[in-house]
Amino acid sequence: MTGRLQGKVALVSGAARGQGRSHAVRLAQEGADVIAFDRCRPLDTVHYALSTREDLEETVRLVEECDRRVVAREADVRDTAAVQAVVDEGVAEFGRLDVVCGNAGIAGFADNTWSLTDDEWDEMIGVNLTGVWKTVRAAVPAMIAAGNGGAIVLTSSTAGVKGMSRTGHYVAAKHGVVGLMRNLATELAPHSIRVNTVHPTGVNTPMVTNDYIGGIIAADPSFGANLQNMLPVEMVEPVDISNAIVYLASDEGRYVTGTMLPVDAGFLQK
Repeated sequence: MTGRLQGKVALVSGAARGQGRSHAVRLAQEGADVIAFDRCRPLDTVHYALSTREDLEETVRLVEECDRRVVAREADVRDTAAVQAVVDEGVAEFGRLDVVCGNAGIAGFADNTWSLTDDEWDEMIGVNLTGVWKTVRAAVPAMIAAGNGGAIVLTSSTAGVKGMSRTGHYVAAKHGVVGLMRNLATELAPHSIRVNTVHPTGVNTPMVTNDYIGGIIAADPSFGANLQNMLPVEMVEPVDISNAIVYLASDEGRYVTGTMLPVDAGFLQK
C-alpha cells in the first residue's frame, strides 16, 4: 500500500527536533523524500536551549528509517542565501518540490508589549514571520516551474487567532503568518498550489517544555490558567500537528486552500 505522498518531495524548516522533526518523519512515512534544515545554534534573545547538529542528524536517521531519501543542512531561516542553497540542492537531488512546511519558530515572553527590546522584537519577527516568507520565496519558483501544483502549510498558532498577554511579538508574528498565507493562497491558486495555516495549542516539544517557560507559568498561575485547553489534555503531541499537515498536503485536502486549521484541543472555543 503506497503512502498518500508517494513520489513527492517535502521541504521542512526547523526540522531538527520538535514539530519539525515530527513533520519530516510523518511525511516520509507517507512516501515523501525530505529536504530539511535548521539553524542548530543558539539565539541571543531565546532563553531555552535550541536544536543542535546532533538533533538534525537524528532527524535524518529517522527519515532514512522510513526508507526515504533526505537532504539536511544547517541554515538560519532568516538567511536568504542559506535557505535558497538548501532548496536548490534538494531540488537538484530529487528533481521536484511538492510540499513546503514553514515550521521554524521560537517562543519568548515579556512583561508587556511596550517593554520588549528592539532585539527581542526583531529576532522574533525575523524567525517567526520573515523566515517563513523567505522559506516560501525560496521554494515557490521551483514548484511553479515543475508544474505539478503542490501544497504549502505554514505553522501559525492559537496566538495567530487571538491576543495573549506577555507575548506581543509572538502574537504579531503569528498573525502575520495568517496574512501571508491568505495572500499566497490567492496568488498561487492559478498554479494549483494550495496554501493553508495550522494553529496548534501548546505542543509537547522542547520549545514549550523547558525550565524557562515552566518558570514563567509557575510564577504567574493566572497566566498559566489562560493557556488551558477545553479538552482535558494539557498539551497535544507533535504528531497531532503532523497528521493535519499530511491531510493538507495530500489529495485528501486537494480543494482546501486559504484556510486556518486549528489543532488546539478546543483552546480557541473557550
